[in-house]
Order: sequence, then structure tokens, then C-alpha cells
Amino acid sequence: MQTMDATDATPAGGLSSPAVARNTGPILEVLRAHLPERGRILEIAAGSGEHAVAFATALPGLGWTPSDPSADARASIAAWARAAGLPNLREPIALDVLDPQSWPDGPVQALVCINMIHISPWAATEGLMTLAGRVLRPGGLLALYGPYREAEVPLAPSNAAFDESLRSRDPSWGLRDRDAVVARAKDEKLALTMRIEMPANNLMLLFRRV
Repeated sequence: MQTMDATDATPAGGLSSPAVARNTGPILEVLRAHLPERGRILEIAAGSGEHAVAFATALPGLGWTPSDPSADARASIAAWARAAGLPNLREPIALDVLDPQSWPDGPVQALVCINMIHISPWAATEGLMTLAGRVLRPGGLLALYGPYREAEVPLAPSNAAFDESLRSRDPSWGLRDRDAVVARAKDEKLALTMRIEMPANNLMLLFRRV
């Protein structure tokens, strides 16, 4: 599981990420406004699983399927899911955006991906877009959260430092250019419909399958 925050084992056997406490509320506010009341939601790179529990709790009409290529992450997701006991929270699946053989069948109403694009190689973004183009039904939502570079917006000093830290850890990581992400999405018939400024210099980018 890739994360820039320290994680600690919880008594329930899951992991806890400080970032979740900071961003769950703002992300949920956007999702509540744009997700359908019912349907199948696929979360990509679900990490500790805390987001999945929070969103499945708040949106009980949605069947929430978390995924992560990391076995440690899936164990944490499963631990949080067992503790929550939510009927609409599915078992985590071993989905890797770089491995099409691991992708589930569609259609789904939405894909949600939080803080993955900058902590992975560009090929992961390409794989995510290909996956979205394959499994989203027309009108389906792809919701991305995280920091981006934008040509028309000066890069915040905190994001510049974060980008430098990412690249020092792995040269293939780093903040992505928003327009490059939008262009790659367009290749898969995904249209950017909304850019929402979020706390701490992050964005929510919402795409619809056309």
C-alpha cells in the first residue's frame, strides 16, 4: 500500500491513516452531491479501508466495493469492514490498474480514486482511465481526489515541496498535470465536467462517461 502518511495498527487489525481524518468530510460532501442514490461503486486504491467504511456508512443505498493491489491494504480493508458490519460494503478485491486481468466486469455507476495518481507511475493513470472507459456505463462518474499541477494556477509552496518529496522517493511519482490527465480521460470517452477546489490545495476532478 502506497501512502505518504504513517499508519498504525488499530485494535481491530486495520490500519489508520491521518489523511483520512482530514479529507473524509470534504470528499463525502462532493460524493453525496454527485453519486446516484443507488448503484455499484468501485473504489480504486482504497488503502486502509477507512474511506470505504465512511462512505458506505453515509451512502447506504450504494454497494461499495473497495480494491487495492496490496495484500496488506486488503487485510486492513477487511478488518475495518468486519468491525463496521455494513451490508452494502463488499469484500475488497485485488484490483491492479496495471493488470487488466484483475479488473472486474462492469457496468458500475461510479469509480472513486483518492490520492493514487501522484503516488504511482503515469502508467497507473493510463490504466485507471482505460478501466473507467471499460466498466463505467454511459453517464457514469469517475471521481478523482488529490493535488495537481495546473498551468493557470501558481503551484502552492506546500504542493511544490510535496512534489519534490514524491520524486525523491520514486522518480516515476509526482504531481500530474491536470490537462494531461484530462486528455488521457478524453481518449476513453470521459469528459471533465467539474473541477472542485478542496482543502489543503487538493482538487476533486469529476468526469462523466459519454
